[in-house]
Amino acid sequence: MSLTSDPPVGKATASGAEREDYSALKVVPVRHPWRWVAVVVTAVLVAQFAHGLITNPGWEWDVFADFFTTRTILKAVWITIQLTFYGTALGFALGIVLAFMRLSRSPFLKSVAFTYIWAFRSIPLIVQLLFWFNLTYLYKRLDFGIPFGPGFFSFDTAGLVGAMSAAVLGLALHQAAYAAEIVRGGVLAVDGGQLEAAAALGIPRLRQLRRIVLPQAMRSILPNAANEVISLFKGTSIVSVMAIGELFYQVQVIYGRNGRVVPLLMVATVWYIILTTVLSVAQYYVERHFSRGATR
Repeated sequence: MSLTSDPPVGKATASGAEREDYSALKVVPVRHPWRWVAVVVTAVLVAQFAHGLITNPGWEWDVFADFFTTRTILKAVWITIQLTFYGTALGFALGIVLAFMRLSRSPFLKSVAFTYIWAFRSIPLIVQLLFWFNLTYLYKRLDFGIPFGPGFFSFDTAGLVGAMSAAVLGLALHQAAYAAEIVRGGVLAVDGGQLEAAAALGIPRLRQLRRIVLPQAMRSILPNAANEVISLFKGTSIVSVMAIGELFYQVQVIYGRNGRVVPLLMVATVWYIILTTVLSVAQYYVERHFSRGATR
């Protein structure tokens, strides 16, 4: 028996021979025949769809071009953007308040926030819009003063809550319920140990929220928030039931007069696609800003 640490000569020779045999093998890439079948089938379907868009006279692209940039359509697009902006800004402002109410240690505040979120997520948006549109049926006047006592001044709801105001109010209150859960989920995603460390260093709670919690929570909040904004942008078409001149309502009015349903619907479709693409690009850059320093 050998007392040295050198390996036996025979085994070393055998392992060397094995290495030589492996190096002589030919490496063959893995075949994916069904992947290529799926690619071909998908390409054929896309080509057929594109061919139909170009050659089918029913799309009436000349009518589409005539109405795509008319003054009426551009004004309707602007109203749609306004509804989206106001609904998003007010909705997320209220949603942040509701989120921190749910995260508070007060049972009363948690119950109020939970009830609000439960109610506004349960009621369809179109019902909420029609309710706010008919607010004057329930309340002719709003008084401001001592609760359950005399009022100091009042407003006539007929002049205060018009169609546009009711639409913004309905969209914002509906959006707040979903925004609250998005913000709450983002805050809960931040490791609690960081807050404990910040508290041990004597950092005030407001600064903890502003400098530690929110910058990290934004990574979880932004994707879901952007999806909600895009959904709200497309959901503004529901306010057409209130005869507000947004994009879908104006398209309906026009094709109701000239009977060109398909090209007018394509006008609305292309505008929705363009504006959704702009929002998606903005989402990408905002997410990239808040993901600085992340490991992923």
